[in-house]
Amino acid sequence: MSVHARLRATVAALLPSSQAGPPEIAGPPGRRMLVQRSDDEIVAQPLDDAFVARAGTEVRFPAPWPRSRGTWEVAPDASLAVFAGVHAVRAVEPSGATRWEVRHGCWYGACQEMHASYDAYADRQDHRYPESGSVGFSADGRLVWAHVRGPLPEGELSPDTADEWLVIDAEDGRVLARADAEAAAAGSIHLPHPTDPRQMGLSIGEGQDGAPLRWGRWDGKELIVDCLDGDLCLLSLSPSGDRLMTVSHDQDSLAVRDSRGTVVEALDWNAEATIPRHPDAPTHADPDAGAGEDELDVCWDWAGGFLDETTLVVSTAESDEEWGQGRHWLVDTAGARGFVPIDYPSPVSCQPTAWGGGVWSTLSETRDVLHVWGLDAPEG
Repeated sequence: MSVHARLRATVAALLPSSQAGPPEIAGPPGRRMLVQRSDDEIVAQPLDDAFVARAGTEVRFPAPWPRSRGTWEVAPDASLAVFAGVHAVRAVEPSGATRWEVRHGCWYGACQEMHASYDAYADRQDHRYPESGSVGFSADGRLVWAHVRGPLPEGELSPDTADEWLVIDAEDGRVLARADAEAAAAGSIHLPHPTDPRQMGLSIGEGQDGAPLRWGRWDGKELIVDCLDGDLCLLSLSPSGDRLMTVSHDQDSLAVRDSRGTVVEALDWNAEATIPRHPDAPTHADPDAGAGEDELDVCWDWAGGFLDETTLVVSTAESDEEWGQGRHWLVDTAGARGFVPIDYPSPVSCQPTAWGGGVWSTLSETRDVLHVWGLDAPEG
């Protein structure tokens, strides 16, 4: 038995793929936008509830450095873009004016300098492939949460602190709170609580060393950081913000947790025990398989998320790709259906991204079109 996906919308990229990264959908239901980043700018286009671009609403933010030198985020109302760079976090208005900047330690691991500008290291070969932090806007857009490399030029934390987590006033750039992230990141992503601007998730990647997961709460004065146990990648929050979807760093375990990291109602699944091997994969008994058992293991992708409070879309495309079409799965955590394969009207070539409201997206093979999917209405 399977469920059938129905194409809801086709959303074309704003910039040519030869000049920019892939298009992305950002924002919660009711405030979604299409965003895309080139070396020179971010382009943002608000979308209506049917994922159709709203005419005459395109906004462009000039970029202070190339896209290979950091990450970025656009405010929920598309009034501001914040760039997390190698040496600073910078807020840029559509005019190109810098609203504010917070400098920090250099993300190139061997560098101990406090760079005054991007030009100070732009042509240095040893800074071409730095590690990176990230930024995230709060649900109301009034706060920017920033994961940076310490130390800041001025501050209360130890100068030996590797990574810091900041809460910044989006209007004027004041650092309202800061805490030790207790990590040494290669990269990170922020996932905001959908309704509470004073809560934020931070999923950190340390390469082969692990995946620390942090949950932050700002009480108006202090940033309180919970270090969730285990090497966990945070992929999605439910619409209420009460549930987190995580996949373990080694990709064998998928779970639904509360914000303290506790598994909710035993909602955790081992990939090998839950998902059958790809139908075109050889069995271990096949003398022609020529592969060790570990090479045939099914594993969860670091992808997917909540379609609603109790329904997930997940995938095993990474471990499926050697044998054929990657598989996506619908997970009903409140009913008896369990894991159900998703059938598409035509093959999809990537992992799914969930957007709430019962929809998810996939990226075309040419990486210049987003396909937005929902479930077919049940028959009868």
